[in-house]
Amino acid sequence: MKKKSDAYLKIVEWSEEDQCYVGSAPPLIGPCCHGDNEARVYRQLCGIVDEWIEIHERDGKVLPVPVIPPDKAFSGRFVLRVDPRLHKALVIRSVKEGKSLNAYVTEKLVDAV
Repeated sequence: MKKKSDAYLKIVEWSEEDQCYVGSAPPLIGPCCHGDNEARVYRQLCGIVDEWIEIHERDGKVLPVPVIPPDKAFSGRFVLRVDPRLHKALVIRSVKEGKSLNAYVTEKLVDAV
């Protein structure tokens, strides 16, 4: 059986400012653990999330709704509205690179992540 904590997104990312990995689980808990080993920070984060859920349940508090439901299916499509001038500029750049608008924008989004 899945644990309630499986429903919550757990994020471990490198912090340039702190020069270490930092773990969080929005919207349940913000930055809450850190260290120099990504896997250890993740394990620590998982334990903290379990504890937070236990505390909420013990105190009769309602748990926040997970940001991304665990059974959410993604279609790979979303609608983005932009200024018409930006739309035109993106089309021009995509044509110059010999790509479709979709391929060009996808590449830029991947680079941004």
